[in-house]
Amino acid sequence: MWRLSWPMLVGQLASVGMGVADVAMTGHVSASELAAVSLGASVWSIILVTVMGTMMALNTVVAHETGAGQFGRIPHVVRQGLWMGLGVGLVACLIANLSTLVFDHIGLTPDVAANAAMFVHAISIGMPAFACYRALYGYTTSINQTKPVMVIAVLGLLFNIFVNWLLVFGNWGMPRLGGVGCAVATGICLWLMFGAMLVWIRIAPAYRQTYPFTRWERPNWAEIGSMLRLGLPIGVTYLAEVSAFGAVSLMIARFGVVQVSASQIALNFSSLVFMVPLSFGMGLMTRVGHALGEGDAVRARFVAWVGVGMSLAFALLSAALIAVFRWEIARAYTSDPAVQELCAHLLLFAALFQLSDATQVATSSAIRGYKVTRQPMQIQLLAFWGFAMPLGYVLGLAPGWFAWSPAAPMGASGFWIGLVLGLTVAAVLLTRSLHHLSQARAGVTG
Repeated sequence: MWRLSWPMLVGQLASVGMGVADVAMTGHVSASELAAVSLGASVWSIILVTVMGTMMALNTVVAHETGAGQFGRIPHVVRQGLWMGLGVGLVACLIANLSTLVFDHIGLTPDVAANAAMFVHAISIGMPAFACYRALYGYTTSINQTKPVMVIAVLGLLFNIFVNWLLVFGNWGMPRLGGVGCAVATGICLWLMFGAMLVWIRIAPAYRQTYPFTRWERPNWAEIGSMLRLGLPIGVTYLAEVSAFGAVSLMIARFGVVQVSASQIALNFSSLVFMVPLSFGMGLMTRVGHALGEGDAVRARFVAWVGVGMSLAFALLSAALIAVFRWEIARAYTSDPAVQELCAHLLLFAALFQLSDATQVATSSAIRGYKVTRQPMQIQLLAFWGFAMPLGYVLGLAPGWFAWSPAAPMGASGFWIGLVLGLTVAAVLLTRSLHHLSQARAGVTG
């Protein structure tokens, strides 16, 4: 599991590092620029992660074919996956641009709203490339070739930081674009990463047995529909969680740039830490798929719980480190003392939900390895939009119409309390689901 997952971990950290670099570098321009990038990144990340989840159908399908030894089917699956990625990416690009209309209706100052919208418009140029890249990502990781995603993501991060430095601050005679410069750099970088993956697959010997570009193939709508039925519930699952986190940034916008900026920094760092259990989850999905493709449901069950244990072990470590170094983390992102103070406070909530967050991502990934995707979707929707957001709304905004509202709005802290509850509910229900599913497939009773 570790040999499969660690290159994906480095790759995921590098990918999320682009967002971290965007927020951190903009934080040293001004609080209003940071607020604009924070809000634009909130909307963008919701769409990005939904696309990533939808494209995970390729991981599961290719893993099962690999485990069953059906290597001749993999090129066809990948070709159809790329057609699916192109369609998903174009639709997501359209949705991203339309979503900027929300910035005009949440009480933002005109300059912050305009900059946040421009950020989304600029970065959306990379969405089709990202969706197709994730199709190839699922293909290469599911045949146990994970180092390409690590190398390409690290090179992409370095490129992104360099171009950010040029465009955000106007170095070397380049225009000083502020937060919009981050968006332009990331959009270009996503296209370069997709191109690099195509080149790698073309020249590396490991892909010769399953090389997908030996011939042209039209879209097979039945095949694409089958993958969408598998992938869309994963996308909605990711949407349920990430939209809850993103909605927090939008709903606390009325409290001013300090609350928005501090919350976004805490969310941004939490998403960076989350990449570790997420990478374990991707490896877990592949390993469970291999075992089930081989017809060994007992081994699949064993692999599933090993992956959950690995995620929990990391969560204990990350919770302790976040709690101890929360002030250092806040200072690394921003030089504004007010933002630092609130951010350090919110990072305590981030430390608190590490265990439940790691548990829910590991268990849901293992369940997807069984080609079961609707149940995790239903659980996530219930946990975040049935529990977390209603509680966060009541505590954070203290609406007068609700009898048990607090005396005064708790702002960002109230919403973070709701998120902790949502993750805990999701972790408990998904653990129970994996227990029953793995036992039933393995023929274990009791």
